[in-house]
Amino acid sequence: MSGDTCVIEMRRAGLTYPGPPPVAALKPCDLVVRKGEFVTIVGPSGSGKSTFLNIAGLLDSPTEGHYLLDGIDTGTLSDPDRSALRGRRIGFVFQAFHLMPHRTAVDNVALSMVYAGAGRKDRVRAAGEALERVGLSHRMNAVPTTLSGGERQRVAIARALAARPSLLLCDEPTGNLDSATAATIMGLLEALHSDGMTVLVITHDPAVAERGMRTLSIRDGMLSEGGV
Repeated sequence: MSGDTCVIEMRRAGLTYPGPPPVAALKPCDLVVRKGEFVTIVGPSGSGKSTFLNIAGLLDSPTEGHYLLDGIDTGTLSDPDRSALRGRRIGFVFQAFHLMPHRTAVDNVALSMVYAGAGRKDRVRAAGEALERVGLSHRMNAVPTTLSGGERQRVAIARALAARPSLLLCDEPTGNLDSATAATIMGLLEALHSDGMTVLVITHDPAVAERGMRTLSIRDGMLSEGGV
């Protein structure tokens, strides 16, 4: 862990969807994730994991309380400023990869930085560095249809890393992979964490959850320390 800098800080943050009847998808919670932590979050389907992810990833705003990312109170930001903060500070890794099938690996990674305002040359350079970091420098010009599931997830992780975010937010990153490939991907996430990256993984897999420095659980919209 690198010092006491907070990457995620939730202060009685919660989200209730309007009714009728209103649904408290995430009940008010307090949470601190410090720079350099590796945190896993578990919970059954419908427990509130997706709502938590959406708040942490600045895709939704809490309807009560406060969410601070890198010390910035996100509730005070305009929508364009929230989008810009998300693009600079958060890298997303999803279960389904979400790669463009007819673009090369390096293009898929470089495209993630278009909205950051970088020129093409800088985007391609950063994309190449990110792919090298995940061990795919030899597959930069391959298209996703020629890559294995593990390689596609590595491209997705490289895409998340390209803009040098302060938080890597992973939603079921091993859900589409066999157990051996899943272990390899988790090893990569652990290596990135060892390099100082703050990593948060949402999972239903106990074997994945136990790889974190600490595990949180969500059940019926309630966030608590410890596994389910």
